[in-house]
Amino acid sequence: MPARTIPLVPLQITNAKPREKEYKLSDGGGLYLLVTPSGGKLWRLKYRLGGLEKKLALGAFPEISLADARQRREKAREQIANGIDPRAARKEQEAAMLLEQETFEIVAREWHNQFLPQWAPRTAEAILAMLARDVFGEIGDKPLAAINAPVLLTMFRRIEARGAAYTAHRVRGLCGQVFRYGVATGRCDRDPTGDLRGALTPIKTTHRAATTDPKEVASLLRMLAGYQGSLVVRCALKLLPLLFVRPGELRAMQWADVDLDKGEWSYMVNKTKTPHIVPLAKQAVAILREIYPLTGNLLYVFPSARTNARPISDMTLNAAMRRMGIDTKTEITGHGFRAVARTILDEVLGFRPDFIEHQLAHAVRDPLGRAYNRTAHLPERRKMMQAWGDYLEHLVAGEENKIIPLRIGKQ
Repeated sequence: MPARTIPLVPLQITNAKPREKEYKLSDGGGLYLLVTPSGGKLWRLKYRLGGLEKKLALGAFPEISLADARQRREKAREQIANGIDPRAARKEQEAAMLLEQETFEIVAREWHNQFLPQWAPRTAEAILAMLARDVFGEIGDKPLAAINAPVLLTMFRRIEARGAAYTAHRVRGLCGQVFRYGVATGRCDRDPTGDLRGALTPIKTTHRAATTDPKEVASLLRMLAGYQGSLVVRCALKLLPLLFVRPGELRAMQWADVDLDKGEWSYMVNKTKTPHIVPLAKQAVAILREIYPLTGNLLYVFPSARTNARPISDMTLNAAMRRMGIDTKTEITGHGFRAVARTILDEVLGFRPDFIEHQLAHAVRDPLGRAYNRTAHLPERRKMMQAWGDYLEHLVAGEENKIIPLRIGKQ
């Protein structure tokens, strides 16, 4: 019959001196004090569960007194009696406490820092500024795992209430990226922004997602300019808003149709099967000269990464925008820049609608019902395209005050 353990007394613990090797002072019921050579006095509980012997750390003396250690022992023994492993239960509790400290702002800033190398400085600054302005003050101090769809919807409704429906959609996209990062790093179980599809005020568009607010256009342009993927995709993204042609036409652009010295791109419009000329603003020429050393000896200006015999795929540009956090369902698509240009050229820069329609390669006809030829109003369209290039350049630089409507042809 094993000898009965004599319970410890406080003075015995206080007077315990370190030895060359660690030793134990038992209190009974599996509880003992481990005295280390460095003088540490650590409470430990030895127990068996499922036929296996295990140990549980209960804290250090004197922070944890003898009475405290005994209370922790009894709590652990109660868990064991109910088939609960106290060590596993503690790990779960510690994990839950850690999640309480993982607030949205902490995880968002970590996500932002993680992806910082993929963004241009101006893009990274814009993303963080939007989060700081519209999100951190609302949910920044809340644990990421505790934030649900109703909490987010309340925040988005406040953004919409100030007339910024587009910004609400943009913020939703950024929050979704933070939550997905949180899922990947074990901070939360799911992305609740997915539950809000259809709950936000729709952005009014004609056919494709697009915004015509100059400030929002500027934000999009900065993000496109900051794309850190391949040069081919980056140049195509930068040309999309400048040329506002159909994305399929831009993808299929061939060097044989481009005259950089003259500043023109001539091609056959697939939709109408008619020849078309796109005057190239100096900004567009600069982008094409940037990519020329890479693809100038090939057929396509923007060849596929897999084969030079084909252009980039029809999903490449929208997929690139989505990777930057741009929601191509509610914010902008490659095709959406046509609507942006059409509205701003008319309402902001004051160009004649027929000039704009002709540049969009729509079926424009003269007063006698005849289709205009491809050179119709070419001098005016050349001025318009340069004014458009200058306008976008000023937007990106935050110099809206330098934009002067030309109102060419307007009465």
